[in-house]
Amino acid sequence: MSTTLTPTADTTADSPADPADRIGELRGEIDSCDAAIIELVQRRLAISREIGVLRTATGGTRLSLSREQQVLSRFRDALGPDGAALGMMLLRQGRGRL
Repeated sequence: MSTTLTPTADTTADSPADPADRIGELRGEIDSCDAAIIELVQRRLAISREIGVLRTATGGTRLSLSREQQVLSRFRDALGPDGAALGMMLLRQGRGRL
């Protein structure tokens, strides 16, 4: 049986949920999200670096500007202008120094 952590309609003023407890629970969820994001970013960087190695090993350039524009557009469309900045940060991390 699962327990709902959010206040329900029958919560009265006499027995409100403790906001400090709820904040702690939510921070735990954020920590879990952060751990997943870090793991995914590390995976993304490893994949990106391998692509760069393969591209240069076959005589190509380490990066593809058209591909980078696709990535930036996807981040911008999903997250707005700050999303594009996040996408750029990931691209820079994955490709290393130019």
